[in-house]
Amino acid sequence: MSASRTHSRYVPDRGLTTRMVTTMFLIGLLYVVFVGVLMAFLRGSWPLILLIAGALFIAQFWFSDRIAAYSMGAREVTPEQAPELHGAVDRICALADMPKPRVAIADTDVPNAFATGRSQNTALVCATTGLLRRLEPDELEGVLAHELSHVAHRDVVVMTIAAFLGVLAGAMARVALWGGFGRAGHSRDGGAAVAVLLIPVISAVVYIIGFLLTRLLARYRELSADRAAALLTGRPSSLASALTKVTGQMGQIPTRDLRKAEPYNAFWFAPAFSSKESLGRLLSSHPPLERRLDQLARISSQLGR
Repeated sequence: MSASRTHSRYVPDRGLTTRMVTTMFLIGLLYVVFVGVLMAFLRGSWPLILLIAGALFIAQFWFSDRIAAYSMGAREVTPEQAPELHGAVDRICALADMPKPRVAIADTDVPNAFATGRSQNTALVCATTGLLRRLEPDELEGVLAHELSHVAHRDVVVMTIAAFLGVLAGAMARVALWGGFGRAGHSRDGGAAVAVLLIPVISAVVYIIGFLLTRLLARYRELSADRAAALLTGRPSSLASALTKVTGQMGQIPTRDLRKAEPYNAFWFAPAFSSKESLGRLLSSHPPLERRLDQLARISSQLGR
């Protein structure tokens, strides 16, 4: 299998591609406007603004997947250490005709999985020990096919870049406030005082808009991954069974563990919530379970299974 192959047998999703392009355009426009506003308010600080913005973008793009994997406790395993998991990944990669990613396990009872990586050649797929204990082999393959579809469709890269704007907004607000307070305290420049008041508001608005855009895209990408995995494996019922098991088991996981997993919901196969009343259910990175199961039921009918 060629390591340079960039196409796979996953069914192309034009709807996902259109939404990713649209979201990236809007977020890019928001980013340009935001930096422009900061430069207008802090004219003497524009080199620092551009330097920090560029450094944050590079760090987010190159290291965020590694940071996320490390934060979720993922450790790479060899075929000898995890033969069943590697075997399942091998079968999915053979079906999809794509390079095999690095394989990892996270030692947590939260039943879940995730994939990261800027490309198929740098991807990592991780399953938790809680997931491996609970799923049958065909269910595990369905989950892994779902995760690898994120890599094949490159939406991991898009979500990584999209999330950058929120990080930038917070960092720039702190830099701008520091500069604004300094000037406001040592001069009578009314513009500095205005900047001190407006920049936190602008940063908050930018963060909220970016957050809502990425959440809309995230929910669609999960449906797209479910659809791609079901069509690739030809077993939508196995994926539906895994979804039902994983979601049903969340309520039996200690609240402490769920709270640790909750910040990384955008990466997980299924979201972890420490409370049924969590605000995350209103602004979730995943569509409702019922909607995912309905889609899989329709695919199963179409395939005659």
